[in-house]
Amino acid sequence: MTSHLKKVELHCHLEGAAPPALTLAQARKYNVDTSAFMRDGIYLWKDFTEFLVCYDKVSEVYRTEEDYALLTETYLEELAEIGSIYSELIVSPDHGDRIGLGADAYMAGVSAGIRAAQEKSGIVARLLVTGERHFGPERVIKAAEYAARSDNPLITGFNMAGEERMGRVADYARAFDIAREAGLGLTIHAGEVCGAFSVADAVELVRPSRIGHGVRAIEDADLVRRLADLGTVLEVCPGSNVALNVFPDFAAHPLRQLRDAGVRVTINSDDPPFFHTSLKREYELASTSFGFSDDEINAMTRTAVEAAFVDEVTRASLLARL
Repeated sequence: MTSHLKKVELHCHLEGAAPPALTLAQARKYNVDTSAFMRDGIYLWKDFTEFLVCYDKVSEVYRTEEDYALLTETYLEELAEIGSIYSELIVSPDHGDRIGLGADAYMAGVSAGIRAAQEKSGIVARLLVTGERHFGPERVIKAAEYAARSDNPLITGFNMAGEERMGRVADYARAFDIAREAGLGLTIHAGEVCGAFSVADAVELVRPSRIGHGVRAIEDADLVRRLADLGTVLEVCPGSNVALNVFPDFAAHPLRQLRDAGVRVTINSDDPPFFHTSLKREYELASTSFGFSDDEINAMTRTAVEAAFVDEVTRASLLARL
């Protein structure tokens, strides 16, 4: 069991972490019928495309600044209860606009939830503004511009998520240039639905310090060596990868192979209730399914703090808490 270990998460989509009980309460509040996307406290989907649809349906019951403060605080308190000291939440200004709340009010709600959780439990959190790939390069560039001009000190990174099979990384490179020039940390979803080429493109064209997933890099030995040489950190989400059939089971999952090849890896939950997982379970899988020792797991947690998009004073404080 890993309950005694401190935990850190770099890769979690805020709406994707919405606890089903809270979503149900929100649906009742707004008189939303949940039968199409939820049954017996379980989110319903069959493949990646359906997952994106279900994700959007769940997101629709969070509508106000207060709703987002509650969602954020609830999830961070869940993390704090299992010994987590730091979390980075992936958030989308586009989503705030789409639901009619507006990006600023959406971010304000999330930020209020972060502050409330830190006051209560000491957990530290930061925000990764994300562009959603399937809405096209212009929207992703707008998300980067939003992050770049924001004066919210909790926004420390930029990401691109969404349907990996749409567009080429080159189409979105400008967005990452904007974020880089603003001093934001860079990470990008790659090597999940698509193969090693998507990781190679991300490394070449975006030059991120981290990659969301990146596990399909295992298909190219030269690329694995390159990731190790560059020190690129992979935000690995085994439960998500198996749930989405990126790999058939944990025995086939390359987390240990990547780590043994010298790649810097971290443990994350992605969209936990959608994939019947949690950060606690991911740490337990590292111990049971992957056979990592406590020291090896602690080393991955330390890597996550070292790769976190925080100022050096905060980083030193987090390292001291390990």
